[in-house]
Amino acid sequence: MLHESSLADAADRLWEELPGHRVEILNGSIVVTPPPDGSHQETLTWLIEEFSRAQARKAGLLFLQGVGLWLPSGPEDYAVPDFSLVDDDYKSALVEKNCYAPHVFRLVLEVTSSNWTNDTATKVDTYARAGVPVYVIADRKHDEVLLYTDPVDGAYPAPERFKRGQFLPVPESVGVSAELSVDALLDGDG
Repeated sequence: MLHESSLADAADRLWEELPGHRVEILNGSIVVTPPPDGSHQETLTWLIEEFSRAQARKAGLLFLQGVGLWLPSGPEDYAVPDFSLVDDDYKSALVEKNCYAPHVFRLVLEVTSSNWTNDTATKVDTYARAGVPVYVIADRKHDEVLLYTDPVDGAYPAPERFKRGQFLPVPESVGVSAELSVDALLDGDG
């Protein structure tokens, strides 16, 4: 016997049945991502170190991995960015299911894996519609880093592209000053 349930209930069941996988609802569809590789995780650890050196906490920001971002693209839509810089009072913006309102996110960053099209297409659209001011993609498939900033009317302008050997300046709107090595973002060995 089949029981009707919400998309969110189905996502919760998948999350329980697939430990280590990331489960998101993007544009009304469940997206499941396998566990990340070591280089992916090294990049996230390196980012924590970089934003700690940039004194993000003193600037009123916290750096988080894998925290839910509630999306306006559907009634149950949410994403789980690899890395986020959020306002230090983000907990007051809890929507539901451990997801927080988009207005507390200053920067989100995704390191591409096997599902790179979600990060480079679907999430560009959904993060822009959510009003996330800065979205960074470490696109390991195409060996470049993309910087999307300042969405207007639910869309980001064309991204700035950074190649190996370059540094990505963190936009002033984030609230901290830092330059991130493209090589470290792509390889994780900062």
